[in-house]
Amino acid sequence: MNIQHNISLKNYNTFGIDVSARDFVAVSNTNELLQVLQQNKKDLFILGGGSNMLLTKNIEDALVVHIHLKGKTVIDENDDYVWIQASAGENWHEFILWCIDNGYGGLENMSLIPGNIGTAPIQNIGAYGKELKDNFIECEAVEITTGSTKTFNKKECEFGYRNSVFKNELKGQYIITAVTFKLTKKNHALNTGYGAIENELADKNITNPSIKEISNAVIAIRQSKLPDPKILGNSGSFFKNPVISQEYFKIFNNKFPEAPFYEVKPTQSNSKLEYKIPAGWLIEKTGFKGKQFGDAGVHKNQALVLVNYGNASGKEIWDLAMKIKTAVFEQFGIEINPEVNIY
Repeated sequence: MNIQHNISLKNYNTFGIDVSARDFVAVSNTNELLQVLQQNKKDLFILGGGSNMLLTKNIEDALVVHIHLKGKTVIDENDDYVWIQASAGENWHEFILWCIDNGYGGLENMSLIPGNIGTAPIQNIGAYGKELKDNFIECEAVEITTGSTKTFNKKECEFGYRNSVFKNELKGQYIITAVTFKLTKKNHALNTGYGAIENELADKNITNPSIKEISNAVIAIRQSKLPDPKILGNSGSFFKNPVISQEYFKIFNNKFPEAPFYEVKPTQSNSKLEYKIPAGWLIEKTGFKGKQFGDAGVHKNQALVLVNYGNASGKEIWDLAMKIKTAVFEQFGIEINPEVNIY
């Protein structure tokens, strides 16, 4: 166990926030991870791709464990489907490109989402009409207190909108080490219903798209709207799209009929229809789009993305997020909440 000290985490988080870890260790396999769990007596701070977090302070009282497990394995297949297990340290987008190159479909709508495989189930990441849960079979995780391995199926993960059991009841209790997906080998169930994808394909005169062409369309859309974290520090969408009740939607829609919205179908027989309002639209209407406050700002092309223009601190970005949250509530009566984890 090679523990390093006073390590800058600037290159380990996509916001590029320059905070330090007093104690830091990278693990490349499950045996090294178990060794860390057995020998370490401090609290743990689990670090994957660093794409869904905002670091607001130095990490002094916990051992930062960087999950660097690599590998992709076909564990089963038939004529129609393939089951692939990917290790937690694999880059999400690179994994999708690998799947596409091998003719495996299902994840292409989530191309270019930053981060690693291991943190994807925690957030139930999604984009353009698809979510991780749609192709998820199970994940392997190590319990931090005991070092025992447990396999979680889809039901046990309790997936919701940008949510899972790992953000709630089991928060901080498990480290995901691998995820298994079921993907199609042929007769791919293409999801092109999202307006932006339809427009991008139409612009290229593509009427019968392949999974590669859908991926390329998504990449083009994201690159036109979202900054590259390697160039401009960010964590993608900072806020979740709020979901409001049918009753409040009537009030909101009457006052702001131009606002876009999406119906959220009831998931249970006793639940009611709800409506999702794009947080980016709400933020843009409050006037924050493209605004800069020191080195913290809101991206010029996508109001949902907060950015670090150079040397912003995590606290400066968090303070900006709270200004935006307050402004949206005061103008629309809708509360927006961060999608990223705040530390």
